[in-house]
Amino acid sequence: MTDAVADAGSIAQVRLDVWLWAARFFRTRSLAKQAVETGKVDVAGQRAKSSRAVRVGESLRVSRGEETFEVVVRALSDSRGPAPVARTLYEETAGSIQRREQQRLQRAAMRDGYRPPEHKPDKRARRLIQALGDIDAS
Repeated sequence: MTDAVADAGSIAQVRLDVWLWAARFFRTRSLAKQAVETGKVDVAGQRAKSSRAVRVGESLRVSRGEETFEVVVRALSDSRGPAPVARTLYEETAGSIQRREQQRLQRAAMRDGYRPPEHKPDKRARRLIQALGDIDAS
């Protein structure tokens, strides 16, 4: 374990945006701060500020793209470390894991019927596509 996680006993609280960055939910701290400010992160079911202190045992809901994570804070860290260490900072709930897996399967099923074209359209096909597009313009 890194020193930051090992010193978790000495750290009583960490800013929410710093913890999200350290737990690798977001690539940069500014992206974490922006997500908190736009309401994509809830702490104990309430919208929070990026400067809010996170404590061990609190529950968070983090929306990132199409995925929503429901996690419980297990350790505090104010520095970003390797991914295996970052995973020890939180525990995802069983319902959250199941919901994300079902959403992943639905997205895969929606992609099943799509077949990309084998090659780019030629000049004639592009003109037909363009003509069809002009119908909607009028």
